[in-house]
Amino acid sequence: MDTSVMITLGFLVFAIIMFAWEKIPLSVTAMIVAVGLHLSGVLSAKAAFAGFVDANVLLFMGMFIIGAAFFETGVAVEVGNVVHRFAKTETTLLIAVMMITGIMSGFLSNTGTAAVLIPVIIGICKRSGFKQTKLLMPLVFAAAMGGNLSLIGAPGNMIAQAGLQQAGLGSFNFFDYGLVGLPMLLIGTVFYAAIGKRFLPDAPSHEADASYNDNDDYGHVPSWKKWTAALVLILTIVAMIFEKQLGVKLYVSAWIGALVLVATGVISETAAVKSIDMKTILLFAGSMALGDAMVSTGTGAVIADLIVNSLGSSPSPLVVLVVLFILGVFMTNFMSNTATCALLVPIGLSLANQLGFDPKAVLVAIVIASSLAYATPIGMPANTMVYNIAGYSFMDYVKAGLPLIIVSSIVALILLPILFPF
Repeated sequence: MDTSVMITLGFLVFAIIMFAWEKIPLSVTAMIVAVGLHLSGVLSAKAAFAGFVDANVLLFMGMFIIGAAFFETGVAVEVGNVVHRFAKTETTLLIAVMMITGIMSGFLSNTGTAAVLIPVIIGICKRSGFKQTKLLMPLVFAAAMGGNLSLIGAPGNMIAQAGLQQAGLGSFNFFDYGLVGLPMLLIGTVFYAAIGKRFLPDAPSHEADASYNDNDDYGHVPSWKKWTAALVLILTIVAMIFEKQLGVKLYVSAWIGALVLVATGVISETAAVKSIDMKTILLFAGSMALGDAMVSTGTGAVIADLIVNSLGSSPSPLVVLVVLFILGVFMTNFMSNTATCALLVPIGLSLANQLGFDPKAVLVAIVIASSLAYATPIGMPANTMVYNIAGYSFMDYVKAGLPLIIVSSIVALILLPILFPF
């Protein structure tokens, strides 16, 4: 086995142990991994720290500022009051949050959707007394599930589409993924409303980010500031919806909104800078280095090949489906779903060709599995965003996310062979 692969595997094991143990902050563990991968020669300095200029980090920063302005002016609390009139209990609110988030995420960036809704949910919690820890995690999980509603719901969806087209094997229809994704969203929402809420933490496991905890009295805030904060958020969402038509990236739209808010004095420069949660950025950027190393060194492919090769020369379609699914779920909780899809789609296409399976069936299974990043705070950017805001621990994600992974996997593995027969 190549030395770089062994080193990367070592850092993967180290990260898993330290994330679960949490004796040092997750952001510190992530950066130890990034620095270690560079010092060991696995990644260049540029690659190890590339996460700091990643599109998702830039989106985080812009949306942190917009979210802070949305909250500091009192707009989030006012919106929360309106929503609270229709969802008077924590359970009905949880259902509403998950369904709204899931549907928006099917057509918008799931990270952008989560970033927009986080301050709204915090505002509702401050107004009603509901616990943030009971709502923010379902919000980001719903954002991930919503990514499976359409062809444009997540980057991994398009990777599978591109692989299928490049192989000359046709293409997916716009709502093909939604045949499995929509039932998963509905059942996942019902699961949390009925049973899963018991697995959600009652209180922060560590000190929560205080960005959204100040300014309980918003009566002194001028009306023009409230209107500007609300308008900027709405226009940012519209710009995200029409990203392709406008030719403006999500993070650029977020930063335009953030700059308008600072330039007009809706939020001060000091408050804007303070709202950017560096612990979240360090955790995400450091984790990206590990994901990059798994791709660039071939470590991810080695893991995939070892498991796939163990299936034998003529495995049953159901066994292949289950193994690829489990592999995708494991990998996506420690690297991005985009990277997971990028690794597994070529393997899936090769397997389908060798064994005579329908490639669409294999690729949909990979895409769905790659979205089940619920068990770690680094599984997807939205998970990372709420980690510090709500004061979650690594094990909070395991306890709340693993049951949802099991439920979602059962739903998917029942529907996949029916809707996409081999």
